[in-house]
Amino acid sequence: MVEIAGIVILGIIAQWVAWRLKLPAILPLILIGLLVGPIATIYTEDGSKLIEPIWTGSKGLFPGESLYYFVSLAIGIILFEGGLTLRRGEIANIGPVITKLITIGSIVTFFGAGMAAHFLFGLSWQISFLFSGLIIVTGPTVITPILRNIPLKKDVSAVLKWEGILIDPIGALVAVLVFEFISVGEGQAYTKTAFVEFGKILLFGFAFGFTFAHALMFSIKKKFIPHYLLNVASLSAVLLVFVVSDAFAHESGLLAVVIMGMVMGNSNLPNLKELLYFKESLSILLISILFILLAANINLQDLELIYNWNTVILFSIIVFIIRPLGVFLSTYGSKLKLNEKLFIGWVGPRGIVAAGIASLFGSKLILKGEPGAEYITPLVFMIVLGTVLLNATTARFFAKMIGVFLTKSEGILILGASKAPRLIADYIHRNNRHVVLIDSNQNNVNKAKKLGLEAMTANIYSDSLTDNIELNDIGYLMALTGNSDINKYAIEKFTKQFGENGSFRLVNAEEMNDPENNPKAGLFSHTDDYIKMTETARRYPAMHEIELKDEEHYEGLIEMIKAENFTIPILLKSPTGDLQVISSYSTEFKDIIEGSKLVYLGKTIDVEKSIGNDDSYDDDLERPDEELRTRDENVDD
Repeated sequence: MVEIAGIVILGIIAQWVAWRLKLPAILPLILIGLLVGPIATIYTEDGSKLIEPIWTGSKGLFPGESLYYFVSLAIGIILFEGGLTLRRGEIANIGPVITKLITIGSIVTFFGAGMAAHFLFGLSWQISFLFSGLIIVTGPTVITPILRNIPLKKDVSAVLKWEGILIDPIGALVAVLVFEFISVGEGQAYTKTAFVEFGKILLFGFAFGFTFAHALMFSIKKKFIPHYLLNVASLSAVLLVFVVSDAFAHESGLLAVVIMGMVMGNSNLPNLKELLYFKESLSILLISILFILLAANINLQDLELIYNWNTVILFSIIVFIIRPLGVFLSTYGSKLKLNEKLFIGWVGPRGIVAAGIASLFGSKLILKGEPGAEYITPLVFMIVLGTVLLNATTARFFAKMIGVFLTKSEGILILGASKAPRLIADYIHRNNRHVVLIDSNQNNVNKAKKLGLEAMTANIYSDSLTDNIELNDIGYLMALTGNSDINKYAIEKFTKQFGENGSFRLVNAEEMNDPENNPKAGLFSHTDDYIKMTETARRYPAMHEIELKDEEHYEGLIEMIKAENFTIPILLKSPTGDLQVISSYSTEFKDIIEGSKLVYLGKTIDVEKSIGNDDSYDDDLERPDEELRTRDENVDD
């Protein structure tokens, strides 16, 4: 009882330490596991571990192979949660890169690391390639915490995130095939068995994952499952698909749960966010327990095996030669820049799947008396611990050094996805700026997505936004909800993270009646509140551009727009296409040059009163207001 409670308590403490120090939690978790496991035999009176994961006859938590059953199920839940976070829209530009990384990159790692382990440690080719198969994987549990603290271009973070999740089952499959090779033997028997097993894994993994995902979604949408049972019923379904798929094809469960998570994550499931919160919390608990157990299960003799310079050389080859080589071959011909390729090649920490399966296969092969099997677990843990430590401590510095660190975040986060925010976001998106809409109303989010906009359902009172690596390039915040308290709260909570270049919100009714005391964060003008914005978008759903001559012309137009009932100044567009958000103090812009444009929402201003050049915004050059209304009619409020 004390050991079980101790693992949970130490795991949560490690997670807290990782949060405070902005490190991947795997680092303190493995260190704690080693301290209460193999290292504890040095300082305890009887030379025993403080925590003994496997029952040895007098002490231990899991009898026989029960530990590895628990590890397998836990990894399945973690990978399902990772699959839920994968969105097709994130890889519109880098889909081929990810495909090559999990194929070409995996092949390079498999053969390169296998040959290095064989020649450095004198291991058999079978054991060497089992080791290399295990370290193919990176893993979301270690990639995500590193990326959260580094503002990167969206494509770069998306590549690393998708690779980390998709490559987990790939690495597991390769390791299974090599394990089958070792178990069955060489020659024709192996060839036939390997192909049969591989085919079965793909067939049952995809089939069960796809089928169970749609069955669960159907049950949720038809309300066959009561709300209070939703999370636990989903957990049961994940365990069921893992076990059933694994029964038909050994180790296909990992692939099945990833496919199940991806299918559900890309659906319009109304309860998806709630389900994700539950799975995320469960994953944190499972990761905390797993890493301590697996690290504690290592013996001191295993660590002594790799206490030599060959280990340092192997680590250096994998990190500084094999990983960059795999990345450069996989990204050849892509739109990624050289510095972006260098960063992806630098960041490749290994995670829970590598550690878990290494412990499982290593122990099985030791029991079978396979020569060199005792090296598997300590070598893999060395790679896991070393890569996490290296990337966690150097990734931010390396990003700055090679120029992928976003010194100025230009993305725009809009809180609220009703009609007016959608029109504004659509204009920003079509001017090649990253814009994200956030709303707690799923209906509004769905309408935004139909327009091709990036939108997500989120509760601003939770921490989900601050943990989202897709928002790393956000530098502007616009709070456009109908609740003034929420708008104020958003400015207070998210300005530091998302509003480094500017945080703005709608003025409320009281502030609108007292323009002299409008807040500095006020949007558009002293008289534009949510009601006016909503009514303007309802009557005149169009964005317009007016070309400017100079600062005086701009100020005159601002006053003209303010005098109109259904026009709202939104943005200032420079001749180079840069966009600036117009605040309540809209006359503070300086150095406005000819060719700049004032962007506004609503009724068309009399052309003769401006400069005789009113360009209604459209897809390419010009689009009549009526066409703009037509574009939005399917998602009208």
